Amino acid sequence: MFRRTFWFTAGAAAGVWATTKVNRKLKQLTPESLAAQAAGKAIETGHKLKDFALDVREGMVRREAELGGALGLEAPADQDLPVQRHYAVEAPEAAAHPNTYRTLPYTSNNRNEDH
Repeated sequence: MFRRTFWFTAGAAAGVWATTKVNRKLKQLTPESLAAQAAGKAIETGHKLKDFALDVREGMVRREAELGGALGLEAPADQDLPVQRHYAVEAPEAAAHPNTYRTLPYTSNNRNEDH
């Protein structure tokens, strides 16, 4: 009698355990849960890429400072020389209106557009 009760209880416990495991796995495979997991992974990847870009930028600035020091580019400029200004290729139009921005042409010659 005790043997039957033990095996009945063990079977019931195993059934409850298996049912909860299956239900958890099914909830993880719903479209909403998969979308949330994908969004979480995308955000995590974005943070890793941002950290990588910041590390690269920091290394770039450090290396440019090393090269500038080795080549003597960081020496103070002679105060008697005039400051030379560098203009972009489109300087005549941009210099006339400094607060305007370039716009793309209205008509495009690109034949690969979706219509």
